Amino acid sequence: MAPLGLTLYHLAARREAVVREARPERPRGRLIWLHAPGADHLRGLCELAQRIQDEDGHPILITAPMQADGLHGVIWQPVPGDGQAEVRAFLDHWQPAAILFAGGELRPAMMHEAASRHVPMALVEAAAPHLPKGREGWFPGLIKATLALAGDVFVLDEMAARAMRKAGGKATVAGRMEEPSAVLPCNEPERAALARLLATRPVWLAADVPEAEESALIEAHRAGLRLAHRLLLIVVPQDPARAEAMAARMEADEGWLVARRSLEQEPEAETEVFIVDSAEYGLWYRLSPVTFLGGSLSGTGCLRNPMEAAALGSALVHGPRPGLHGMAFGRLGAARAARSVASSADLSEALGELLAPDRAARLAQAAWTVVSDGVDVTDRVLVLVRRMLGEA
Repeated sequence: MAPLGLTLYHLAARREAVVREARPERPRGRLIWLHAPGADHLRGLCELAQRIQDEDGHPILITAPMQADGLHGVIWQPVPGDGQAEVRAFLDHWQPAAILFAGGELRPAMMHEAASRHVPMALVEAAAPHLPKGREGWFPGLIKATLALAGDVFVLDEMAARAMRKAGGKATVAGRMEEPSAVLPCNEPERAALARLLATRPVWLAADVPEAEESALIEAHRAGLRLAHRLLLIVVPQDPARAEAMAARMEADEGWLVARRSLEQEPEAETEVFIVDSAEYGLWYRLSPVTFLGGSLSGTGCLRNPMEAAALGSALVHGPRPGLHGMAFGRLGAARAARSVASSADLSEALGELLAPDRAARLAQAAWTVVSDGVDVTDRVLVLVRRMLGEA
C-alpha cells in the first residue's frame, strides 16, 4: 500500500499540466541516467559521464535544466515532470539500468515508480533532502519513504549528513565530484622560451580584465612596482580591441614600457606590462604565480573558471562578483584557497602580500588540493555505479 504522503503527492500532481517532450531514440545497451537539478551539480555529473563512457562504454542520459558544453555521445534531456503519467512514459522510453540523482532534490513519483521496476538508485553530492520546487506541501512520511528507496546516499559534508539522517535517511560523507578537467593546454616550447626570458622576475596575471577594472589594475601594479621594481604584469583584456588604448594609457600616464603580443613584441627585461590580446590562458597561468580574475571586482562577474588557474598552480585573487562560478569560489573560499578583495586598494594590498613566494605557494597549494580532491569522489561514485549494475 502506498504511503499516505505519496498518495497526496500524486493527487496534487493531477492538477498540473503534463508537458510532452519529444525524445530521441534510446541507444542500445545498459543505459545509465544521471540527473542534475541545477548547474551546481551538472559539471560533476558530466565528468562522471565521460568516465563511464571511456572506461565502461555504457550509454548515458543526463537530465538537467540546461545543456553542458563539450559532451560527446551523451544524451541530454530537459528535466521530466514528476507526475505519474510523465514518469511512466519517461521510464518506458529510456528503461535505465541505474539512476543517480545529484543534490538533495527528491522526485517521489519517479523514485517510487523506478523502485517498482527494480531499478537501482543512489543519491550523490546530496544536501538536505527536499521536494522539487513548486511541489512542496504537506505529504506526511513522503521524504522518509522516498529516501528509503535509495541504495546509497553520498552527501557533501557533515552538515548535509545530519540533515539527511534527521529526515530519516542514511548518509555517507563523500564530498563533491571532480569537475571536467580544468588543465588547459599550452605550447610547451613556447612556455619554456618565455620562462627563460622572464628568468627570476616576479610575474602576475590579470585575466579577462574589463575596461571598468583597468584603473584598479594600474593602481595595483603601481603599488607592486614599489615593492618589486622588476615586477611584470601580464594582462589579457576582456575586449581585445582595448589593447591599444590600454597600452597608450599606461605609457602616457604611468611612463611604463608596454609590450604587445599581437605586435610580436616580447617581454624584455625592461618591460613592465605585457598585453596579450590572444587568450592563451594555459600558457599565462603556467607563467604567473599570481592571477587576478578580471570581471570579479567591478565588472559584470567573473567569466573565467577559477579552477583553470588553480589547476596550473597560480594563486588566485578575486573580487566579490563570481559570475557563473559561485560554487567554485565557494569551495575555494571554504578551503582558504583564494584571496578575496573588495576594492582597488584591497587588490594592491593582496598583490603586495602575494609577491612573497611562500605566501603565493601556500595559496596555490590549497587551491590545487580543492581541484584534486574531487577525483577520489568520482572514483568512489564510479565504483558505486558498477556495483549497481552488478559489474563490481
